[in-house]
Amino acid sequence: MMRRLFPAPLLSAALVALWLVLNASLAVGDVLLALLLGLAVPALLAPLRPARPRMRHPLTVLRLIGVVGRDVLESNARVFLTLLTPPGQPRHARFVRVPLQLRDPSALAALAVITTVVPGTVWCELARDGSALLLHVWDAPDEAAFVAHYKQRYEQPLREIFEP
Repeated sequence: MMRRLFPAPLLSAALVALWLVLNASLAVGDVLLALLLGLAVPALLAPLRPARPRMRHPLTVLRLIGVVGRDVLESNARVFLTLLTPPGQPRHARFVRVPLQLRDPSALAALAVITTVVPGTVWCELARDGSALLLHVWDAPDEAAFVAHYKQRYEQPLREIFEP
């Protein structure tokens, strides 16, 4: 019963607070309207919320966080150094198609965030059937090596975490 009335209690509290801050008023009408919105919006939008993912292997989560953190630092340095090199040196920027085994929507969302956070890679497109991903890569002299690296460092841990 309580879960139906308050499907997202933190979201409800945030909506109430946001409404009151934006209106800069604690008048009775504003408080009542804030409470109404805080209760109604999450309840009406609850069917649109995705199912809660079940994460497995918490140590893999921690390892993946470390890998991504390290890759962010290394990639920042590589992109910076590339920008400092003389303009005559060739760059290997290209679009790369990465075949995917990952299917879980939450895992794909995490992969999109990881891809976006690591400098030098941009998520361009996910195939309609989810079988492949198109990335733009700042520097990938060997496309096959990049694909293998990407799948091993990011896709495989996400499969362990999110898929049974």
